[in-house]
Amino acid sequence: MSAAIIVFVILAGLSLLIAVRGIRVVPQQHAFVLERLGRFQRTLGPGLNIIIPMIDKVAYMFDLRETPIDVQKQVCITKDNTQIAIDGVLYLQITDPKAAAYGTTNPTASMIQLAQTILRADVGKRALDEVLSSRAELNTAVVQELDRAAVTWGLKVLRYEIRDITPPADVIRAMELQITAEREKRATIATSEGSKQQAINVSEGERQQAINRADGNQQAQILRAQGEAQAILMVAKATAESLKLVGESLKEESAREAMAMRVAESFIAQWGAIAKESNVMIVPADMGDLSKMVGTAFRIMDGVKTTIAPDPKV
Repeated sequence: MSAAIIVFVILAGLSLLIAVRGIRVVPQQHAFVLERLGRFQRTLGPGLNIIIPMIDKVAYMFDLRETPIDVQKQVCITKDNTQIAIDGVLYLQITDPKAAAYGTTNPTASMIQLAQTILRADVGKRALDEVLSSRAELNTAVVQELDRAAVTWGLKVLRYEIRDITPPADVIRAMELQITAEREKRATIATSEGSKQQAINVSEGERQQAINRADGNQQAQILRAQGEAQAILMVAKATAESLKLVGESLKEESAREAMAMRVAESFIAQWGAIAKESNVMIVPADMGDLSKMVGTAFRIMDGVKTTIAPDPKV
């Protein structure tokens, strides 16, 4: 009886061990490659999976999430024979566990080696300045080439990022000197352009100022001439009106007597002024006979009127 119990316990233990070994729980975003007697059987997906112990074997376990992989620094030679050290980061994802298990012995190492080879070849087609300014183009070229080769290995290349580009020390010094010279050149050009623009602005201002002054002087002269002409015209009109009034009034006898008196007064005043301004004065012979002089003045006026009077026959 005791021997039977022992055998039962042993069989139960073996059954439990077999049952435990026949159960595989695969985490989310993982995949297990199952082999049966050394041959690919199937891929175990996330969740509970039943296998046959001692016959089935989980040969490979893969993480299906995106995985960043460091690509170690390597020396590349540019088109202008400059050695530069470049390292980066490669982002991969396993899409076919069977191809990843049997397509290559080490998918990750294979992708790193291929990425370095493609990067060296692409850098060799570019000059140093182009490499330094074309990181995005280099990243795209590496991703495109890797993605074509990764299909047979069950991988998907999501992206590649160049992390650092390190030229030699003497090249870095030369680049610093070149940058300094370029900045000094731009500063000199900017200063000269500023001086040039300043000189242009000053000359334009002086030119406009001279034009404004000339226009102002011209307008002032025109206005002054117009004012003088207007004044002369007004004086002439006033004189003509006054002479016309005088001529009209002389038609009367009383006006002629008043005119004679006015002429006499003006004559005396003029000769008095001459006597004040000069020590020597020439006096006409008939200076004492004012009536005679006034009569002479009236006869001259009558002669002028006769001369300018219009011909009634015309």
